[in-house]
Amino acid sequence: MSKNKRSKKALPAKTQMTTAEATVATLIAHGLDTVYALPGVHNDHLFDALQQAGPRLRVIHTRHEQGAAYMALGAALSTGKPQAYSVVPGPGLLNSGAAMLTAFGMNAPVLALIGQIPAAMIGKGFGHLHEIRDQAGIIARLVDHAVRIDAPAEAQRKVARAIRSMHEGRPGPAAIECAIDVWGKRGPVAPIAAPKEPRTPPIDDNAVRRAAKLLGNAGNVLIVAGGGAQDASPEVTLLCDMLQAPVLAYRRGRGVLDGRNPFSVTLPIGHDLWGQADAVLAVGTRLNPMAAWGIDDKLAIIRVDADPEEPARYKKPKVALIGDAAPILRRLIDALTRVNRRRPSRREDMQERQAKLRQRLAKLAPQLAFVDVIRAELPENGIYVDDVTQIGFVARLAMPVYRPRTFLSPGYQDNLGWGYATALGAQCARPDVPVLSISGDGGFLYTSNELATAIRHRIPLVAVVFNDGAFGNVRRIQQERFGNRLIASDLANPDFVKYAESFGANGRRARSPEELGAALHLAFARPEPTLIEVPVGPLPSPWEFIHMPPVRGPAKRLP
Repeated sequence: MSKNKRSKKALPAKTQMTTAEATVATLIAHGLDTVYALPGVHNDHLFDALQQAGPRLRVIHTRHEQGAAYMALGAALSTGKPQAYSVVPGPGLLNSGAAMLTAFGMNAPVLALIGQIPAAMIGKGFGHLHEIRDQAGIIARLVDHAVRIDAPAEAQRKVARAIRSMHEGRPGPAAIECAIDVWGKRGPVAPIAAPKEPRTPPIDDNAVRRAAKLLGNAGNVLIVAGGGAQDASPEVTLLCDMLQAPVLAYRRGRGVLDGRNPFSVTLPIGHDLWGQADAVLAVGTRLNPMAAWGIDDKLAIIRVDADPEEPARYKKPKVALIGDAAPILRRLIDALTRVNRRRPSRREDMQERQAKLRQRLAKLAPQLAFVDVIRAELPENGIYVDDVTQIGFVARLAMPVYRPRTFLSPGYQDNLGWGYATALGAQCARPDVPVLSISGDGGFLYTSNELATAIRHRIPLVAVVFNDGAFGNVRRIQQERFGNRLIASDLANPDFVKYAESFGANGRRARSPEELGAALHLAFARPEPTLIEVPVGPLPSPWEFIHMPPVRGPAKRLP
């Protein structure tokens, strides 16, 4: 028998599958168990394949495409694992676009399954249902990896590659298009294979040694933790102790170092420390807004990042370490044991700084009172999801966060209205822990229709809406900077308690921090969705503690 004949005989037999069936089978093989989706005619065959998959891949259907995409985002952020959503092309894609953009900004592994018009009609401009000019080009600008499936035999390879792309280099979203007449097309498909391990870049040991020498000889080290440090909490915690280095986090890096540790700092203390540091270890962060505080030649910056293009974005660092944070930091710890000098404890100094910060923040007492009861009632492993709201701004400065992936904040997009649906996805993916959504009355109504999804799928999310009858931040700016010339900032709201009850959810009203604490205590013990409205008046501005001036120069000013 010839070698070619032996090889052909050894090949596993192919089976007949539709493109949709092969796609669903590949998702299951890669460990996905949920698709957040809104159905439509372009994806009918995909939904039929999902139905046939049964409990192996459940479908959580939402009331709006943005809800589906935000739910996938919340699930991805709270678990660190790939999550999928599916919508129709054109309007469906665009409705989900803000969540895709946010997933890109937050490096979240979200996989979008997007329908398309008939394959032969793409790009012809005939005006097919949901046709959009250059849909592939639009998608490519929102994600890291985008591809179109054109035949059943391609499905497994392209889906697997899309999922793998979310683990290689800088994590982030991916998208797959498939035409309406390709989803149901049947053809031979190779046996569904187990996922391949993602490729990991080798660690540059010379660079590690240079970084260890710089850090070991530095007098005042500051660690800055971003979203890329979420899976490196033990390593960051050990480096904090070895170097007696405070760990600064603003939004994405909160919880990497336990917030009860006095070395865990937010922007106000970090601003002071930035001016005093002679070395910064930046782990998985864009260094925004820290770069606006100034980067001069006296500050040695060591950057750890999965994206090779990121470290030199503001200024070329002394050392760039490219790859996943945890293994790089473990190698750095090993190198530091040989060069790090014995350091006096800074614990008392950090405790004093924390006490002084609380005094500085006293002007934000109305928000702090609510943040304190939220922290008291939310269990240690509970997940907090903020929106762009006054309480959320202060929580980023003053709320202790105890564990990674328990403080979800929308990154540099900071998009109003992301909160409720994102929190709903986090709660769906993490039924083992309580999840709390914090919104203002302006942001909540962006996705409040997903209360119907919470009821339909029995997702016991607890949400708090702070109601001041306005886009509060906009109104304050108009009052303070534009001579109190108010425009488009006042809101007409429903009775939020009755609104929640109309869906079948629990509705409560809390008029003080104490009443909010009691309402949260009851809500976390109940198995149904709960909405708590908190009426508030105008709140003091937190911006002096967020937008702070340079402390060393020349500064890289951000727009």
